[in-house]
Amino acid sequence: MSALNLDDFAGLIERPDGGTRRDAEERRERLTVPPGALGRLGELGEWLAAAQQRVPVRPVERPKLVLFAGDHGVAGLDVSGRPAGSTKELVRSVLDGASPAAILARRAGAGVRVVDVAVDCDPDELPADVTRHRVRRGSGRLDIEDALTAEEAEKAFRAGMAVADEEADAGTDVVVLGDLSVGGTTAASTLIAALCGVDASVVTGRGGAGIDDLAWMRKCAAIRDGLRRARPVLGDPLELLATTGGADLTAITGFLLQSAVRRTPVILDGVVSAACALVAQRVAFRAPDWWVAGQVSGEPAQAKALDRLALTPLLDHGMTVGEGTGALLALPLLQAAAALGAELPVRE
Repeated sequence: MSALNLDDFAGLIERPDGGTRRDAEERRERLTVPPGALGRLGELGEWLAAAQQRVPVRPVERPKLVLFAGDHGVAGLDVSGRPAGSTKELVRSVLDGASPAAILARRAGAGVRVVDVAVDCDPDELPADVTRHRVRRGSGRLDIEDALTAEEAEKAFRAGMAVADEEADAGTDVVVLGDLSVGGTTAASTLIAALCGVDASVVTGRGGAGIDDLAWMRKCAAIRDGLRRARPVLGDPLELLATTGGADLTAITGFLLQSAVRRTPVILDGVVSAACALVAQRVAFRAPDWWVAGQVSGEPAQAKALDRLALTPLLDHGMTVGEGTGALLALPLLQAAAALGAELPVRE
């Protein structure tokens, strides 16, 4: 296996085709609806056309919800509304079709894929249809120790890249990206605070499961301690992920970068995918052109990250479930944008 060199991504990732986008803009001006009448849907259609290098844009017919699953040692500090080590229950709920994400994916016609990279359980406790890329059982406690070794970080990153390649090869035309984790928002907020140069209190939110004031203070303290450990390694994205990110966030970062290489558009979900996107931007500055933000999660860290990424969320419904649900709610907008761009007639 060749050594992993993140610098290669900067040369491999190109922006969505500018010429195609201009052709799509020109076509939109000739549609039978008034110019500007489609609002942001028109812009989304042009973005998809540029990603596909095709005018008119091709309808979105093979979307896929991809969820990376992992536990975090920091959850043992009671910083989450869910018990530490309970990610396995989230995985089962999604793959049994009983979770909000599974229900929304069915309604949107999206396939569902769950990737185990660090769930803290015996492998046979998970459904057979989980994608198995287990790096370790749970990531380390980021406030006092590295979340991953260097070898584990590379393995997780490569796992994310492999999943991106598999989805591109399978013909997935839009990825809806999310995570299944307990403690993941604490790791994500630590990364965002480090990369944005802000204090822990600025990025500490209540998490998707909701926490009380005492848990918020414990979470803020954990982020503060993790931030002290993250700052010295800011210059090395993979070491940063190993120090305070964890296996699932590292895999998501690899997934995002390789999806951009493969020209696969991605809808980001909440604070976890936003944190990984921010790390990926440090690796390859063109990569964010392949992503859209699905929904405002209410997490202050997400707002900080999306501002740095210059991404404006498509929706704000106050939904804090996580698990890809915010991105799934935005998927019909992309499907509508593509359908309108493809099927509306042009003026003669």
